Amino acid sequence: MATQTVEKKKSGEGIRTIVSALIIAVVLRTFLVQPFSIPSGSMEPTLLIGDYLFVLKFRYGYSHFSLPFSPPLFSGRIFGFKPNRGDVAVFRPPEQPGTDFIKRIIGLPGDRIQVIDGVVQINGVPVQREPADDFVGEDPCSYMGGAHATVRVKQWRETLPNGVSYTTLQCSQRSGFPNTTRVYAVPPDHYFMMGDNRDNSEDSRFADVGFVPFENLIGPAEFIFFSVRGSAWKVWEWPWTIRWDHMMRPIH
Repeated sequence: MATQTVEKKKSGEGIRTIVSALIIAVVLRTFLVQPFSIPSGSMEPTLLIGDYLFVLKFRYGYSHFSLPFSPPLFSGRIFGFKPNRGDVAVFRPPEQPGTDFIKRIIGLPGDRIQVIDGVVQINGVPVQREPADDFVGEDPCSYMGGAHATVRVKQWRETLPNGVSYTTLQCSQRSGFPNTTRVYAVPPDHYFMMGDNRDNSEDSRFADVGFVPFENLIGPAEFIFFSVRGSAWKVWEWPWTIRWDHMMRPIH
């Protein structure tokens, strides 16, 4: 009888431990940090397919998109802090509220954004950019010969008005990615997002993404904690597929 009592006590403690761990995990994911993986090349060379990163959800405050499964329990943001120009942020487009996107914040509320001959203009002023060494590696422009082909792609070093600097890719001109666009007037409490892989990014230049409401931002991507070519589940391939030089690094 005493043995059964001890076993029941141990079983109860085990269940309480599991439940406590689950509660802690939900709280951390909801209010502090959430992991994301990169499924496409739209943010190359900053983020590569197979990067795993942490998003700091508390940096912008909380909306219903911060909650698991995004139940519409309330509107707007709680404890909201405005994003900075140049942040790499995870968000939900208004037209695709069930899908996570990650792009760079280029336009703030009230800005006028336009691309002229491939150069981003903010309020009529060209963004400073200078040539950088060519990107050499796996094809970042999905139409250039296959995902595993090694290619050379032109790069630019852009610097935004607030000093944030990063590298963009210039793939060969392709249909659907105009070299010159109309002027996009960013509405109040909305943001204009662009991918660093400028000719291979579905972003605010297109109607299915458009301007992103402040409420739809989930948080800034801050840190790459893991990076692998191919499937992360093929652990036996890690010695050859892990990008050791791309791990444990901040995102700029």
